[in-house]
Amino acid sequence: MRISKIWLVTSLLAVFMAGCGGGNTPYGGGGPAPAGDVTAPTVGSTNPGDTTTGIATNQKITATFSEPVAPASCTTATFTLKQGTTSVPGAVSCVGRNAIFAPTGNLTASTAYTATVTTGVKDLAGNAAVSHTWGFTTGTTTDTTAPTVISTDPADTATGVLTNRNITATFSEAIDPATITAATFTLTVDGSGPDCVPVLVTDPDPCPVTPVEGSVSTSGAVATFVPTITLNTSDPTSIVNTYTATITTGVKDLAGNALAANKVWSFTTADSTASSAGPAPVSLGTAAGFAILTKSGVTDVPASSITGDVGASPISGSAIGVTCAEVTGTIHSVDAAGPLPCSVTDPSFLTTAVSDMELAYTDAAGRTVPAAVTELGAGNISGLNLAPGLYKWGTGLTISAPGVTLTGGANDVWIFQVGVNLTVGNGAIVTLSGGALPQNVFWQVAGQATLGTTADFKGTILSKTLISLDTGAVLNGRALAQTAVTLKQNTVTKP
Repeated sequence: MRISKIWLVTSLLAVFMAGCGGGNTPYGGGGPAPAGDVTAPTVGSTNPGDTTTGIATNQKITATFSEPVAPASCTTATFTLKQGTTSVPGAVSCVGRNAIFAPTGNLTASTAYTATVTTGVKDLAGNAAVSHTWGFTTGTTTDTTAPTVISTDPADTATGVLTNRNITATFSEAIDPATITAATFTLTVDGSGPDCVPVLVTDPDPCPVTPVEGSVSTSGAVATFVPTITLNTSDPTSIVNTYTATITTGVKDLAGNALAANKVWSFTTADSTASSAGPAPVSLGTAAGFAILTKSGVTDVPASSITGDVGASPISGSAIGVTCAEVTGTIHSVDAAGPLPCSVTDPSFLTTAVSDMELAYTDAAGRTVPAAVTELGAGNISGLNLAPGLYKWGTGLTISAPGVTLTGGANDVWIFQVGVNLTVGNGAIVTLSGGALPQNVFWQVAGQATLGTTADFKGTILSKTLISLDTGAVLNGRALAQTAVTLKQNTVTKP
């Protein structure tokens, strides 16, 4: 028996033993509920967002919950859309964490609508959802622009990819969750190396392309493929495992526009010595390109220096209080009132980016794997040296000078879940050691985040409210705030 054939049979047996029925299926509501689940699902993000304007008249309406919801609980009685007191006819469905309202026809132009999900929506354990109501106003046009894939993780032609990675694609806009399926997002493996060279006429393809089992899901503008089993390692002296991901034109945006062409990218895995520690990184979707993104605007005591994009939505661009000279990147505004002459008016893109920011916050707040280190230092981690991992506090978190050290490798991840406020003292430094990178550090803050005077902070801040940088504070990361960001002669650099 050829080595390549033995490898293939072994891999197939591993897939089979991993569990029958673990096929390439959408992350729907058919699985068992977590044992002892008594937590009510909540809406973490909507599309369109609350109070947004200029919405395409042919768009579906979505609400993304904190956990998967039962499809049978999603009906026209539990997810409604109204124009004043008049109900809008449509169809309702749920896929994974996403509830979808598809109007029967186009919405009326320049008209206010109110969407509501009720307590009739339930999670897989039967817990009733927290009701949620939001409003938006349509524009005067339909959306006829095809979505595009703007980034992938891993990137095309990437090498040394860790074998426990999920595969993600970020689109230019929010995607219809119902169109991300086993047929539209696939992963295959094609081994190569000395053992894959054909030597028999009857064996023309000793290393055939083999489908990889996995589950697929979508959240806002991000589609994710989760392999059922760990990917195979590569060894440059024998087998190099090349994986190819494909997203087809069956994927559509919320207005029904299909991807113009299939998106195909490939990568090779790392050898058996490569590893990572800590949780999986938080996917930021289209929010990843921003150094500062807010819903309520940016105030600034000049001059600050910002490397990366800046944006605010749904508030007017007049609330973006930085100048073009202060930003190395693009300033995105929902209207023509943004900073001139450099701002770009793109309300649709900003709606997607803010939705992705909210989804990232919900993702980070909901992480439970690996087991969290809870209430470390009674909420004060000043002077500590922290390994990669998940850390959680039910109260506020304080970092005083000299600061805190995060020690780990370039693939390692830290997620900090802060139940109230994050307070970084004057002169405090978050030091990254051992090759740790700021793009792998995430601070989820349920309250306000404050960086004191001349503080030197690392990582992406996902704040439910305000992010405030005092005079001279430096942020090597992102300020993603669901209210406002305030600057005072600061340096903010997107990693």
